[in-house]
Amino acid sequence: MAIIRAAATILLMLLGSLVAAQAENASVRPVMGDSKVADRTVNDWLMRMHEASRRRAYVGTFVVSAGGAMSSARIWHVCDGEQQIERVESLTGAPRSTFRRNEQVMTFLPESRVVVAEKRESLGLFPNLLQSNDSSIAQYYRARVTGRERVAGFEADVVHLRPEDGWRFGYRIWAEKKTGLMIKLQTLDGDGQVLEQAAFSELQLDVPVSMAKLTRMMGNTEGYQIEKPEMVKTTAAAEGWVLKNAVPGFKSMNCYKRSVGAAADTRQEGTLQWIFSDGLASVSLFVEAFDSRRHAQPGALAIGATHTLTRRVGDWWLTAVGEVPAQTLAAFAQGLERAK
Repeated sequence: MAIIRAAATILLMLLGSLVAAQAENASVRPVMGDSKVADRTVNDWLMRMHEASRRRAYVGTFVVSAGGAMSSARIWHVCDGEQQIERVESLTGAPRSTFRRNEQVMTFLPESRVVVAEKRESLGLFPNLLQSNDSSIAQYYRARVTGRERVAGFEADVVHLRPEDGWRFGYRIWAEKKTGLMIKLQTLDGDGQVLEQAAFSELQLDVPVSMAKLTRMMGNTEGYQIEKPEMVKTTAAAEGWVLKNAVPGFKSMNCYKRSVGAAADTRQEGTLQWIFSDGLASVSLFVEAFDSRRHAQPGALAIGATHTLTRRVGDWWLTAVGEVPAQTLAAFAQGLERAK
């Protein structure tokens, strides 16, 4: 299984999903309208952005820049009640078209004539936030309105989400004034420097996007080989893993075992992915059997806000990936232990 993809592609698909995210377990409230902007809490702002993404049809060009690299995509998004569908067409790099209908995702790779069909459950990523009543986002972030600017021709409120500790990054968000839709996002380090940025360079709101047409395009797999990676829901405890020290604010969201195909080493039972989130940032711990032929020396890598850390844990190989400071990722990596 390829754990680490090209950084630009990861950021593009992640942030594209952020704009169109849906929170099926959220406690939904009406979109905020005339309340005073300065009085909105962190949760108020995030729920407003979430509801805007659920209720709006839009088409736009989304640009992501991080680590000196830039990528862009064309996004079509429409929602009909609880049914959402979007199309994300890459404009840079290798051709790629991704369709998402609620949890169902189809990624078309024209050069290899392959379609990857997956089911992606909500992982707690921004702004897919308020998944449970015990959300502690407001404990670790504070919201402050810093002004108003134009982005892609729209007036937007600029909101700074400042972290209360050094375990997470901060965010600067541009929320379209009338709807609350997030149209620009910056991730900030502890000194307020921009690590990465994503924004619509062009956006059309409330356009007549055809859900039926996108559904037909998503189902048109003629001439493609369909791959369906196996992903079984499990728990870390059931797989024999424990995090001995909790990282402040981060909660276990989901845990999956992914197939890796046939292997000469019968100990290789597949790759485990354990996902944590504080409601805004996320960390994934990938664990697989150690193989000296495939696994190099332990190391660390940072591209934009995304950090990656690899290390050996006994007979296992850990790859930790997250949009968090290096110290946070190190705490996860050092805290992971084999329980049985």
